Amino acid sequence: MRKITALPASKDRLIVGISGASGVVYGIRLLEALKELGIESHLVVSKAAQLTMAYETSVKPKAVEAKADFAYAAGDIGASIASGSFRTRGMVVAPCSVRTMSEIATGVTTTLLSRAADVVLKERRTLVLMVRETPLHLGHLRTMTALSEMGAIIMPPVPAFYAAPNTLEDLVDHTIGRTLDCFGYNWPKIRRWSDGAPRGAGPKKNVK
Repeated sequence: MRKITALPASKDRLIVGISGASGVVYGIRLLEALKELGIESHLVVSKAAQLTMAYETSVKPKAVEAKADFAYAAGDIGASIASGSFRTRGMVVAPCSVRTMSEIATGVTTTLLSRAADVVLKERRTLVLMVRETPLHLGHLRTMTALSEMGAIIMPPVPAFYAAPNTLEDLVDHTIGRTLDCFGYNWPKIRRWSDGAPRGAGPKKNVK
């Protein structure tokens, strides 16, 4: 794990959390997108997420950590991202399990991942939770409502088909691009509606 001492306060930083829900590819791709955009990334991966990586990908946890500028152990509660005085633009949990979501909602945080998210909320920074669960029961929905009232953005990784995706990578990239929009980052990989939707669909200019 790499540690940091002091960095310029003006540095554009984003925290990335990867929890144990299905869809770890979203967190991995987010790290790659941040590197392309020149945004400093701070990564924390839960133990459950490491297991999910083994099931869903051929990528090892160490290789995922290498994609981030800084990586922390889930149990390292003394890490910089556990403090509100460490300035960031916010955090994305991609994917976000129901357990992680529930910890953040109650403030009863047991890992660095949920603690960092709690800090982002208390500092009134942008927190995006890519909640990955379906179907949802009333308890899930009420927890999401509570988080939304606290200021979090609930963003399930729902695919958009208007961009005519050809591969799974296209679907993932579109979701990551829309997630980055929440922070004002413009990732060129996203195909936007105003760029002209495929197959004749989408908005048309008025002809007089």
